[in-house]
Amino acid sequence: MRMVWVTGMAWALAAGCRSRPEPAYEYSRPQPSVTERTAAPAPSLDQPITLESAVDLALRNYPAIRSAQARAEAAQAGVDFAGTAYLPRLDLLWQSVRATRNNVSAQFFPQSVVPPISGPVSPTSGRTAWGSAAGVLASWEPFDFGLRGSQVELYRAAARQAATDVDLVRLDVSLGAAEAFLVLVAAQEAERAARANVERWEVLAGLVKPLVDQQLRPGVDLSRAEAELAVARNQDIQAQQAVDVGRATLLEAMGLRDGDVKVDSTPVLALLEGAQLPQGMFAAHPLLGRQRSAIQTAEARKAVVDSSFAPRVNLLFSASGRGSGFGVAGEPLEPEDGLWPDRFNWAGGLSLTIPLMDYFGNEARGRQEEALVRAERSRTDEIVLILSAQERKVRAVLDAAKKFAQNTPVQLKAAQEAHSRSRSRYDSGLGTLTEVAEAQRLLAQAEIDDALARLGVWRAFAAAARVQGDVRPLLDLLGRAKKGK
Repeated sequence: MRMVWVTGMAWALAAGCRSRPEPAYEYSRPQPSVTERTAAPAPSLDQPITLESAVDLALRNYPAIRSAQARAEAAQAGVDFAGTAYLPRLDLLWQSVRATRNNVSAQFFPQSVVPPISGPVSPTSGRTAWGSAAGVLASWEPFDFGLRGSQVELYRAAARQAATDVDLVRLDVSLGAAEAFLVLVAAQEAERAARANVERWEVLAGLVKPLVDQQLRPGVDLSRAEAELAVARNQDIQAQQAVDVGRATLLEAMGLRDGDVKVDSTPVLALLEGAQLPQGMFAAHPLLGRQRSAIQTAEARKAVVDSSFAPRVNLLFSASGRGSGFGVAGEPLEPEDGLWPDRFNWAGGLSLTIPLMDYFGNEARGRQEEALVRAERSRTDEIVLILSAQERKVRAVLDAAKKFAQNTPVQLKAAQEAHSRSRSRYDSGLGTLTEVAEAQRLLAQAEIDDALARLGVWRAFAAAARVQGDVRPLLDLLGRAKKGK
């Protein structure tokens, strides 16, 4: 009955300790995407998708995001696990064995092979009897000089770092989908220009052939027209290949394994006027946030090391019982004796452990962690340097793309006029097919350049979004383009 009472009290103590409030902590969970916040339905491939739809599908489907979120949840569970160090330890034991009683007077170093035996020295005997043991040991560390708190803070820092990893993966996935969308639109525009060039050469070759047959034009004109037509068809094949590859790349960027992708390119083919990049646009970049979390994690590891060399104080309580089938003189008792404990003991006390020789190892580990903290801070300076350089490069690229987009309409108009005049001169017999060929090449190139120039501005804004660490400014600009502002 005393054993049952002690065991019940031990379980009550454990339940009371488990119900104690856990230490409060702050944790930045991964922020949901725009589509998750609005609970909008997922876009479908049954209709042409826009750039926003491509980003939305990527954020919904790409496996890397789910993987990062799972790692963040695992890191959060680590915080909860670290908090369990504040609970007392409670161990229960029951053993029933059939064994001999042979014992000698000697001493051994601690080991796990030879079972320990208690009692007086006894003569050798092969007789056996039952033996039993049951007990409960409760231990609790009331204070630890900050060790457990620093361990919990280490897990919190790891959880914050995992949360910033989710933000980085979301940024990379969303901008990867946006860039793949723009690359596909560029490939389609190039293919459209190549197809128009093929059609122009088919028309011209069809006009030259009867003139050559009637000996109104030299045969070299027909050969030149057919050669140019073949070249134009090869360029069209290559452009179509680029379109197919672009579709596959966009599907991958959106996290889809198959599907027929059709894109709505109207908004990104519009030239947005007056859009500028903000100054210091990378100040809130998730990469810097992750690096700040990495510094906090390194500092938390240093705090754990600093707290490790401290006395360990434990409050101990034990209640146990033993039973044996042998009597005081070693004689065997009744056969059923020893199956259940019939001798009980309890003990309570305090344990103080001071790991003196751990000082040297902790001091070396402290210097190691301090060096790692300095390394993470230097890495932050390096990231700021890289982002500063990328910001300057993006501004230069955007400025050149805007100027290029303003110049290509002039190029296209001049090429159209040159093509029209060369055709008129050739039809009237005043020009040569070489002039027409050069004019058509200039026109095809001008059509491609004009389409890609506007896309170049959008690709520059996509690169700026990557430097800025946020895709929302790019989507806001796209919304303005749809409204014609």
